[in-house]
Parts: sequence; structure tokens; C-alpha cells
Amino acid sequence: MTVPAHDRLAVITGADSGIGKATAELLASEGFDVGITFHTDEAGADDTRAAVEQRGRRCFVTRQDLTSPDTADAIDDLARQLGGLGVLVNNAGTGHRDGVLDLSYDRWREMLATDLDGPFLCAQRAARHMVDAGRGGRIINITSVHEHVPRFGASAYCTAKAGLGMLTRCLALELARHGITVKSVAPGEIATPMTGMDESEAFHEDRPGNPTGRPGHVNEVASVVAFLASPRASYLTGRSIPVDGGLMLMAAHGHDMNDGSWREL
Repeated sequence: MTVPAHDRLAVITGADSGIGKATAELLASEGFDVGITFHTDEAGADDTRAAVEQRGRRCFVTRQDLTSPDTADAIDDLARQLGGLGVLVNNAGTGHRDGVLDLSYDRWREMLATDLDGPFLCAQRAARHMVDAGRGGRIINITSVHEHVPRFGASAYCTAKAGLGMLTRCLALELARHGITVKSVAPGEIATPMTGMDESEAFHEDRPGNPTGRPGHVNEVASVVAFLASPRASYLTGRSIPVDGGLMLMAAHGHDMNDGSWREL
């Protein structure tokens, strides 16, 4: 069996900042033309487009609302402008801090629509483009360590990310015969606007409860995404790859998280 050579044409949702922006820039450096979406930060999306074009690649931009039933129309629009679609990076999402007793149903639905319903619709639409083209492809879902472990005050977010992790496996199972692989990347704390940090703070903020002792940098996540988008990852599918500095190894040391004493025997 010959592994299909998928098109070096990628769509990255939520690429106006953070992980999405870093991924767009890195894929452009590796020879991809890219289409990106944004929700409200059009200026940030324009900055990403300029960075991609500086690398000699084409970049197209469209607005997207993941809570809309028509959200996948953005995938059609960008695939048309690109002239095809070989890679989808489902990156856009949001978080919340609400106790389960106070979480409203509207807030719950908003979170699931943004972090699960929207990515499903985008993945489904992207897969149809890839199947029709007959050259395989890659779908990469950006989840979170909370795809795997719960977090206090984030029940809707954790539930959506866990659902996206299972969707990753279901898609991988069904789409493999078309030469389409599907993976999830599960970041830990990454220095992004969503976490209230500048990228440079990844190497200066102290995190005693993380084995690496710091937050992650966006490029450390983008590098994994770029590998998964490449032919080098053609036999990897249906798996979640944590990029968390070892954070998920720390369950047995939760009572020591305020300092580094968990490192001492």
C-alpha cells in the first residue's frame, strides 16, 4: 500500500495569536500555504498573515464563530482559496473558571459548542475535502492535558476536551482507510494570551509543581504539530501527545505543589 502524499495546504483555526500563530509560521517555514481563522482579533490575524507571507508562502484569512452551526463554511472558504486541503489544525477554543454548582446551562453550552461542536464540524468538513481529493491528509486537534485529567473549576472545559480526545480516536478509526490520520496534541500550561502571559515568560516564570519548572513556549507545541503534519508521522494515528513539561506525572505530588520539595526523597 502506498501512503498518499497529502497536499501541503493547511488550515489552522484560531491562528491570530498563541499556539495557532506559532503553528502557522512554522508550517509556512516548512513549505505549507496556510489558511487561518480568527474570531474577534482581526489585527492579530493580519499579523499572522504578514508573518506567513514573509516566509514566502500564501496566507488567507477568514472570520469564524465556532458556536455557529455554519462554522465549517470557513473551512470551505479557505480550502477554495488555497486550492485544496491537506492538513487541518483544530486549534481555536476557550476556557472558563466556574464552579460546577454555579455554572449556568448557557455557559456550559457555550463551552461545549466552542471546544467540541465547532471542532467536530470543522474536522468533518475538512475530511470530506480530503476524501474527495484522494490524497489523504492530517487532522490535528489541539486539546489540553485536561483531555486526560480534571481541573477544579473547569468542568465544561475538561468535558469538552475529553470529548475532543475521544472524537480524535473515532475519526482516526473511520478515516484511516482514506489515508487520513488524526491525532490530538494536549498542551499543559503554555505562555499565551489565553493564560495571561507573553511568550517570553515561558522561560522566566517559576512553576515548582512542574518537573521542568516553567510554563511551555508556543513553539514547543507548534513543533509537535508540524511533525504530525509531516510525512514522518504517516503511521501515527488515534493518539494524544501531551506537551506539558511532565505535568501529568505529578498526580502523587499534589500536596507539595507550592514549592519544589516533592523533588526530595
